[in-house]
Amino acid sequence: MAEPAGYSVKTYRYLRMAMVAMVVLLGAALVIEWSKTNPRCLQTSISAYYYTPVQAIFVGALIAIGVCMVVLKGNSEREDILLNVAGILAPVVALVPTPGQGACRSVPVTVGDTAANIANNLLALFVVGVPCLVVTAVFVLRARWSRADRNPMYLLGFAVALALFGGGVAWFFADRDGFTGNAHYAAAVVMFVCIVAVVLLNAQQFRRKQRPAGASNRYFVLAVAMTVVPLLMVAWKALFGWEHAVLWIEGVLISLFAIFWILQTQELWNEGLRANRPVNDAALPDQDGVRRRAVT
Repeated sequence: MAEPAGYSVKTYRYLRMAMVAMVVLLGAALVIEWSKTNPRCLQTSISAYYYTPVQAIFVGALIAIGVCMVVLKGNSEREDILLNVAGILAPVVALVPTPGQGACRSVPVTVGDTAANIANNLLALFVVGVPCLVVTAVFVLRARWSRADRNPMYLLGFAVALALFGGGVAWFFADRDGFTGNAHYAAAVVMFVCIVAVVLLNAQQFRRKQRPAGASNRYFVLAVAMTVVPLLMVAWKALFGWEHAVLWIEGVLISLFAIFWILQTQELWNEGLRANRPVNDAALPDQDGVRRRAVT
């Protein structure tokens, strides 16, 4: 039986809106916690709010966002790989807390044994990751063997995910102390780099889509802001010192990414994906009867 028209696009919309909701949820939890402290009392990073009453929402929101980024299909294979990498790393950022607990919280929080939490939660993450990689390998190899899709980018994407997962597992078991102390920072930096790269790719794709040529490119503006503003903040910290530089850099990048996601959702509300996709993507009739690409 043929899939009802528009169901794939509707699912895509809901996943996109869920990601925005998770960002708003995290922001609301941070503001509520801040409102219960001295106005000048701020943790040195968003990640340090793990050690405050925000902890549950911080962990849950990041895991949910990570799952959405992995599940959602990018507009191109390169964008898809970047979203997958960022999505794989988001749970690591959530489950491996920053070592610095900070001193600014509304109430004392009992964190428990952080090393034991990391050992349990990351091992569970690895247990889930193995069958996910196996299923992905089956899909990729089956497509190549059946000649349904031999795009080498799919193999590259799988290789990147496998290398990332394998490297994380090796680091976890070979150097537990190093993993506990540094995995959060390594995962967070790579995750944010991938997010900025996604916005840059969309700026390039949107420029090709625009008519007339030379019209304003909203994604380019966001990409410039996501690159320049953090660099200016880093420079300010280096020159004058700034205890909360990381907090504001993270806040700016997350806020700009949320704006990007809202704008992209609005642009692709009826399409799901941009029209400049591989020709082997299936087509579905939308509710208005126009043939559109399927969301896969």
